[in-house]
Amino acid sequence: MDPEEQELLGDYRYRNYSSAIDKALRNFESSSEWADLISSLGKLNKALQSNLKYSLLPRRLIISKRLSQCLHPALPTGVHIKALESYEVIFKIIGTKWLAKDLFLYSSGLFPLLGVAALSVKPVLLDLYENYFLPLQKSLLPSLRAFLIGLLPGLEEGSEFYDRTDALLVKLSLVIGKEVFYSALWASVLGSPSVRLPASLFVVSHINRAVPGKEQNYMMGTDANLTIQAICVSMLDSNVLVQRNTLEVVLFFFPLYSSLDPNESAIPLHRSDVVHLLSAAAQTLLRRDMSLNRRLYSWLLGSDIKGRASVPELSINTSLEDYAHSFFEIYSKELLVESLIEILHQKFSESDLEEQHHAYLK
Repeated sequence: MDPEEQELLGDYRYRNYSSAIDKALRNFESSSEWADLISSLGKLNKALQSNLKYSLLPRRLIISKRLSQCLHPALPTGVHIKALESYEVIFKIIGTKWLAKDLFLYSSGLFPLLGVAALSVKPVLLDLYENYFLPLQKSLLPSLRAFLIGLLPGLEEGSEFYDRTDALLVKLSLVIGKEVFYSALWASVLGSPSVRLPASLFVVSHINRAVPGKEQNYMMGTDANLTIQAICVSMLDSNVLVQRNTLEVVLFFFPLYSSLDPNESAIPLHRSDVVHLLSAAAQTLLRRDMSLNRRLYSWLLGSDIKGRASVPELSINTSLEDYAHSFFEIYSKELLVESLIEILHQKFSESDLEEQHHAYLK
């Protein structure tokens, strides 16, 4: 128990406040229909507002548990909206200090909601994030990755909430710090396949093509190894759109003529990192998708997505075909051969492991 709460227990008014909340919480135990839940939430809101003197709520764990249960995807929209009203009542009472301390309690119910919420619920949830979560600033750091995994499903192309979610993510990156934000984003990509599409879309849509990748290196985060792993798994993802977006990221940030130059590269890369990237990228050929092939060939042959030469000095007085041949021989060929050897080693290793497994079963 928090020392401040122990001190408050000596106050009879706080004990009465706690008893009123206990009584309201007992209503949930007898709720058998969704209409009962709405009634119980209304009584809880009334109890919470019965004494606005105390910013430290009693029974916080049980309250957060009941609210989280009321946000179950199987429940109707009316219950979700009423539960979000309860969250807002709580956040107004407790302020940023106690919200920051107890964020893990309230986020467990809120963060999974956006991806499954009805259209009428989403703006209410985004209001909570904008009004109460963003002001926490650096206090969001412990739950940043979970927050991103909760927000990214809102980046659904064509959705009326795309722009609002995008703006919220941009504001979050500013209050947290861009490098830290993108580190958490790549960690989310690596660990949560479900957010790879919106995450890759966010990165691609915020690349400034008029500015060199080195000047936007904050988009690669603070951990180069983690970022490389996340990019590799994205290029091997089963979704073609994820692969396409990720190849665009690779094409912009890791041009082969400068990726191993510490003075020019967006992030410090070892030769093995580039080989890993190429190994993952080369396997997109198996999809037989022209949009993927075009991006891969642009990377290997030293052109941008529109087919323009990325090394002007090589293209002087030469045809585009001669330029592509020269670029490939100078910058790409050896790395590509190494990446293909790596793929073969991986396949043989997987085959050996499978044979050992079958032998063990026999």
